[in-house]
Amino acid sequence: MNMDQLKAKIRNVPDFPKAGILFYDITTLLQDPLGFRAAVDSLATPFERQGIEIVVGIESRGFIFGSAVADRIGAGFTPVRKPGKLPSRTVRASYELEYGTDSLEMHDDAIRDGQRVLIVDDLLATGGTARATTELVKRLGGQVHALAFLIELVGLNGRRRLDGETVHTVLKY
Repeated sequence: MNMDQLKAKIRNVPDFPKAGILFYDITTLLQDPLGFRAAVDSLATPFERQGIEIVVGIESRGFIFGSAVADRIGAGFTPVRKPGKLPSRTVRASYELEYGTDSLEMHDDAIRDGQRVLIVDDLLATGGTARATTELVKRLGGQVHALAFLIELVGLNGRRRLDGETVHTVLKY
């Protein structure tokens, strides 16, 4: 499946979550078995035989793709969640939003020292959640091998916040 065919499986929803925003709804892609497989293949294939030990999925759509990628490449999986969602001791990183800040958490034993990590999410927009997740992984002693995203909104310059990291994106808008 080529990239145009994959993009055609993503529904565009204008004015969501607010006026002037064009939302790329991946639920239509997830419903299509061939599209979902192609998306996971596109995220996983570059990281096969790269020694990735654990995939970190960012809440919430990163759970969908991250766990599938982990299975595909033979790695473990761990989630990064909004505060208060994980049941054991956590570490927290905050990031800037357009108006204010937000935070993400990870179990403090989710990454072992020196472990090779792939961070996965559905969307790279401004890069705030990805940067915070990268900080969490490094704080726990993990080595960020790369970050992988299904979609990149190029005009929002999220890669700039990930300077120095290897970034793989499948679809660019």
